[in-house]
Parts: sequence; C-alpha cells; structure tokens
Amino acid sequence: MDRLLTRLERRFGRFAIERLTTFIVGGMAIVFLLANTKPEFLDYITLDASRALKEPWRFVTFLFIPPRMGFVWFLLSLYWTWLVGNHLESEWGAFKLNAYYLLGILGTAAAAFLIGPQGGLWLNYSLFFAFATIFPNYEILVFFVIPIRMKWIALLTLAPLAYYFAFEGDLAAKAAIAVAFGNYLLFFTGHLIRLARGQQLQMRQAARRTSFRPPPERETAKVERACAICGTRQEDGADIRVCSCEKCGGPRDLCLEHARNH
Repeated sequence: MDRLLTRLERRFGRFAIERLTTFIVGGMAIVFLLANTKPEFLDYITLDASRALKEPWRFVTFLFIPPRMGFVWFLLSLYWTWLVGNHLESEWGAFKLNAYYLLGILGTAAAAFLIGPQGGLWLNYSLFFAFATIFPNYEILVFFVIPIRMKWIALLTLAPLAYYFAFEGDLAAKAAIAVAFGNYLLFFTGHLIRLARGQQLQMRQAARRTSFRPPPERETAKVERACAICGTRQEDGADIRVCSCEKCGGPRDLCLEHARNH
C-alpha cells in the first residue's frame, strides 16, 4: 500500500488538500449549529443513495455530520478530531491523509447504495485508531488529571465498539463500521505485521539473553610457597623464587637469601 501511495503522490500530490481535518472540523461545527436550529437540515447532507446521484454534494457533506452529544462533549470531540488529524498529516503528509478519506468516502458510498443512508461518524472515528497505532505511547490527561497512553485507550475503546457491532448496531451501522475499519486495515496491515515481527524478535532476543549464562570464573588455587631451607613463607613477605642449580639438581623454592647462598 505504501509503495502504491508513493507512486500516486508523485503524480497527484499537487491536488492534495492541506489541513483537511481543519476543514472537516469547521464543517462539523457549522452543521452542528444548523442542525440544532433546523433538525431536518441533516436530511440534505446524509449520504442517501436514492438522492446522491441527483444531489452529488452528499458524497462529501456526510463527513460533516456531527456526533449526537451535548455541546461541551461536542467541543471536546472537535478538538480531538482536529488534534488527531493534524498529527496524522504531520506524520503521513497531506496526500496520504486525503487518500485515507477518499477511500473511506468510496467505501461509505458503496455501503449507502447497498444498505442504506450513511454518515461520516465511523470514518472519523477510525482516525483515532490510526493515531493510536502510529503514536501508541502518546499520553493524554483524562479529566485533565490522569495520564493514559493512547494504546490503552484504544484497547478500552475497542471492546464496547466490538460489542456494539456484534449485538446492538443495525445493518447500516454495521456496514459503516466495517467500511471504516476496513479502510484502517488497508492502510495499517503492513504496519501491524512489521510491529508484530519486531515484538517477536525482541522476545526472542530477551529469551536468549535470559538463557545464556556465562560460566562462573574458576578460582585459581593459591600455591603456598616456602623456602626449602629456612621455611620462610611467601605469605610472611619473603621473596620466594623457584631456583635450580648444578648442586641441588631439580628446581626448589628458595628465599632470596638462600637462593644466593646455599
């Protein structure tokens, strides 16, 4: 996937929209205000296959449909989407982030034609997992107090999401989730495989370091040397030499005095 994106960027990189997430967040803020004053406004921007061919703006405007939540939480979600998108654009570049959204739009459009009307919530939601995959050790302060790394937040979020997909979501929601995370896997399968291989290699190296124990050093036996004539020992400070001469024959341990005069 990375090689294909590199080739495409060489040809079409000049058409990439920089700061794309900023535009999406701005659009979500505008739609949020309009939807609160005129709720039926959302019907004009939802990706509905029965209307999209005659109203082609729906292929883009569904990205601006905000999540249903209170005003304060909505502001936090806007900030979070903007933060994640900017970090991804800094890491990927504008073209790759544009490609991520474009493939998500195409997949969501296919789901809309096959299943039913779709919004852009889950596509934006998958950006969070993309961010957690690239920056697993990035810390945020939950309730502005508790520091938690992104990889743990992603794992905690994945469990209720899987439950919702399996048991509570309707067919349209399941299709939207499948498209969004299929897009994620398309971009990150290679990265996840390399990450898993790297962890396996680290575990093997750690196992090798644990299993390898250098042999204990052998203590050299201390040889007590003493003069063969007077009995003075090396431990007492005497200078003991191994000497041999024509008179004595074989080598003997002698102190320096008797080595000279014996």
